[in-house]
Amino acid sequence: MSKLSSSKTSKTDWPRIKTMQEEDITLTDEHPASDVKHIVRGIVRRGLRPVPPKASISLRIDADVLEWFKAQGAGYQTRMNAVLRAFKDASSSGPDNTDFFDQKTN
Repeated sequence: MSKLSSSKTSKTDWPRIKTMQEEDITLTDEHPASDVKHIVRGIVRRGLRPVPPKASISLRIDADVLEWFKAQGAGYQTRMNAVLRAFKDASSSGPDNTDFFDQKTN
């Protein structure tokens, strides 16, 4: 006994779509043009090594610093991680930065 597919038959007119020219495409607010940054990000990711897993932590950040990162928009945690990584990379490959860590902070 064969199992019937739960998906419905496509109502898309594929022959018409395949013959469409660029000028036949109408952009609307609901269907805007593709964002080039989004496409490039997908292309660039394919050749890179997998991203190592991240650790979930609880971290105390000054409120004004957190608000500044959040004001930059979606992805603020990724940007915070990038800033920390850049500091780590600069500290490990540059001159001795131990004086920074000797400072007393609040």
